[in-house]
Amino acid sequence: EDGMKVLDIGCAMGFFSLPLAQMIGSNGKVICVDVQEKMIKSLEKRAQKAGLANRIETRICHHNSLGLDDLKEKIDFAFASAVVHEVPDTNTFFSQLYETIKPTGTFFVVEPKGHVSEKDFEITISIAEQNGFNVIDCPKIGRSLTVLLGKK
Repeated sequence: EDGMKVLDIGCAMGFFSLPLAQMIGSNGKVICVDVQEKMIKSLEKRAQKAGLANRIETRICHHNSLGLDDLKEKIDFAFASAVVHEVPDTNTFFSQLYETIKPTGTFFVVEPKGHVSEKDFEITISIAEQNGFNVIDCPKIGRSLTVLLGKK
């Protein structure tokens, strides 16, 4: 939606960041977070080339902190694809994310089926719920485990 503030966690080279930047229009912003500086640099070059650099904000995070304290209740939509299973402390991860999302905002989690078991994904959802999220939907997408979360 035009003007939205979107968070792409584990953005890598921007596979999802750039299409998201096109969707949110010139008044929106996609905040792209990754632990690898090399990936962030590559995304910045790709955004520049695509004419979307003004819609993208990049940040390097750490394994124990997303570094998003300045975004309290500012995010309309957060997205994490093939990321949560890599996070060392999912409880802290969901707690930090919960703080950034607006009361009406949502968080979409996508995990690869072959890499993450359904049981582990259920545990992930349970941890999200313990941190204030509720399940809105679990859409079927190819070989992925997915959940759309909202705030309780």
